[in-house]
Amino acid sequence: MGESQASLKSSQLLDEVLNFVESTSGLSSRISESGFVEILQAVDGKSFVFSSNTLDEVLARTDADGKNFIQINFESGIKVLFTENLVGFKPRETSGLDMSKIPKVVTTPDLLSVFEAIEESLSSELTPESEVEVLKKVFQSILMGGELAGFDLSFERRWIGRLVPPKIRASA
Repeated sequence: MGESQASLKSSQLLDEVLNFVESTSGLSSRISESGFVEILQAVDGKSFVFSSNTLDEVLARTDADGKNFIQINFESGIKVLFTENLVGFKPRETSGLDMSKIPKVVTTPDLLSVFEAIEESLSSELTPESEVEVLKKVFQSILMGGELAGFDLSFERRWIGRLVPPKIRASA
């Protein structure tokens, strides 16, 4: 494909993405002068950023409830889903984590849910340490998948470091 054809294809794919985002209530878009596209999620203020010339394919889809969404395939092989309110992405495979136990598509709000579950587990005397370790791996899987897809999750990355087991807190 020639350079002008590739540019035309990128432009058409970007139009499809932006038209979908415009039709949603929970997503908005901005395009920088350098050609980067930022999709902002109203629900948590997180931005998904990508370069418009990395788009490979945009597919219109409908979920089991009849709601429309789009699947965006990038040249790198990364795939994301844009729904009415969120950008969905694949969690990253993590050593020691049974990936069949977590959803195939996750979102940035899932990070907060898993983090809260970790905090709750740490404050309970009844939760086995192994369960906390599994939750930490789930958190890491979602975090790395989101960063790989195009989210800046440096703030969320610091959350795990702030967790202090209750036994340490009590002796401090």
